[in-house]
Amino acid sequence: MTNPDNFGLTVILVLLEHGANMVSSAMIKICGISTKETADAVTKEQVDMIGFVFFPKSPRYVPMAKAKELADHVRGKTQIVALTVNMDDAGLKEIVDTIAPDVLQLHGSESPERCAEIREIFGLPVMKACGISSAEDVEALAPYVPHVDRFLLDAKPPKNSDIPGGNGVSFDWKLLQGLELGKPIMLSGGLSPENVREALAISGVSDVDVSSGVEREKGVKDIELIEAFVHEVRSVAE
Repeated sequence: MTNPDNFGLTVILVLLEHGANMVSSAMIKICGISTKETADAVTKEQVDMIGFVFFPKSPRYVPMAKAKELADHVRGKTQIVALTVNMDDAGLKEIVDTIAPDVLQLHGSESPERCAEIREIFGLPVMKACGISSAEDVEALAPYVPHVDRFLLDAKPPKNSDIPGGNGVSFDWKLLQGLELGKPIMLSGGLSPENVREALAISGVSDVDVSSGVEREKGVKDIELIEAFVHEVRSVAE
């Protein structure tokens, strides 16, 4: 028979453990960081991933020397993600050799075969970003499953955009309901402190990526918005 005196303590310990697991189960990535101040804000909030953009057309692009400085500044405090778009092996090697990322994010039209090749050559986890606007786009994810470590599901860019992500647009989150790929899924596209709770509730996804939604102007991150976004995501898990 359970000792009544110990029962309450047991319940409290179980709840504390459950709560900790809930918080830790929601991964947060802040992408497009380009200054030490915002990098510090990300690590202060104990965000799981920080993204550096190596796509020159993006307003969040960081030159290699700056990326190395920032990567060295946050190393060990969060996972470093290098975002690339249809980059060749030489470019990827320079990134890997210079900033030693933890994850390679492929945000272009890389095929499943190309993802597998990059994964084998560089020996790093690959996160494949895929644009979603229809059920057919969701079905098209299947060939990637054996060759990637994580999916980042973003909205397809508007027709007038020349950058594949960070456009501040979202997609129908209902398309992800019940989606099981056997690999972790990170939700992206038009997320902000104002809508991320709704996005999580509708999609059923727990991991999130944000870029433009925590900016005060294009390419310029806002520390208060970063804090607000992280608070909203973690309050869902509590």
